[in-house]
Amino acid sequence: MNPAEFVFGVDLDGVVADFIAGLKPIAAEWLDVSEAELTDEVSYGFREWNIGDEQAYSDLHRFAVKERDLFARLPLIPHAAAALRRLSAQGVRIRVITHRLYIPWFHRQAVMQTLEWLERNGIPYWDLCFMAAKSSVDANVYVEDSPGNIRALREAGKDVIVFRNSTNRDEPVPAASSWLQVEEWVMSQYALWLARQVNVVAKV
Repeated sequence: MNPAEFVFGVDLDGVVADFIAGLKPIAAEWLDVSEAELTDEVSYGFREWNIGDEQAYSDLHRFAVKERDLFARLPLIPHAAAALRRLSAQGVRIRVITHRLYIPWFHRQAVMQTLEWLERNGIPYWDLCFMAAKSSVDANVYVEDSPGNIRALREAGKDVIVFRNSTNRDEPVPAASSWLQVEEWVMSQYALWLARQVNVVAKV
């Protein structure tokens, strides 16, 4: 990580892209049920939808991406794109960190759909990292919704804000329920970082 840059590590699914809303109609089709039968109050892994075991979820996930272009069609979380554009305009380097290479043999589709979605929605980014172990990707601050990733980042000493949804309500603060709150938190961290940079220069 370039020490002269302030890097914001941004998760996509559940944070910028509304993964639950995007997967829901596809899951209803796959399971042959109505969307009304699938709750929005899900835990990580969607066991509330009675999809089945991990293999059954993998089969649904593969169908959603390969046959229904899931990653290219996900709806935006409200205000996410505009907030990221404002942060980028202030000098924050956006580093997208996503674990979308979840199932073997369809990485090309996952990557291409992600690129298409980011460009179509006008989301600024300088780096795009497809990583499961997100704490291995350097950033000054992170936004994340997965409980496992939140804990791993914090255990690694990273500053992370929880993007609240039904999967992570028990995770401690800092947390945000909107992108306006995320933006405010990132800007406060950025201001502290800038002040430290000024002090370093003054001591040289």
